[in-house]
Amino acid sequence: MMLLILIFLMADFFVSLKVGIEIGYLNSVLWIIGSAILGGVLLRLSPYALMSSFQSFSFGEFDIQDVQNAAMAYLFGAILLIIPGVLSDAIGLGLVLFSLYLHLFAKIRPRKYNNFQHFNQKQGENNEIIDVEVIDKCDNSNTIDNSK
Repeated sequence: MMLLILIFLMADFFVSLKVGIEIGYLNSVLWIIGSAILGGVLLRLSPYALMSSFQSFSFGEFDIQDVQNAAMAYLFGAILLIIPGVLSDAIGLGLVLFSLYLHLFAKIRPRKYNNFQHFNQKQGENNEIIDVEVIDKCDNSNTIDNSK
């Protein structure tokens, strides 16, 4: 795991150097400062984003997996925006946009109902359930006896 982090940081450093040469020193510094400020603001606002996810969960618009995905994407995205580097900024921005997608567009799907009575109430039908047991009696007089 540590090796993957080291490889990612080295790749981020080299990509940042290449982009820095192309756009110039001042623009690189402004990019780093701007992305760090954006990541810090997003991290400061993270409790509100998490509360929004849990509210969506309590209203039945999200399932628990969506809440976890949105929360993790938002937090990791904000942290990656704070880390200076072009690669980390691109991945962080992608994660924040994914979290935004989950909040705005992933809600547009049919709701899942866990119990039948709740479904009946939503449909405006009669919610009285009658339990019926069917007992099938076997008449032995009609069967063929092969034991003779």
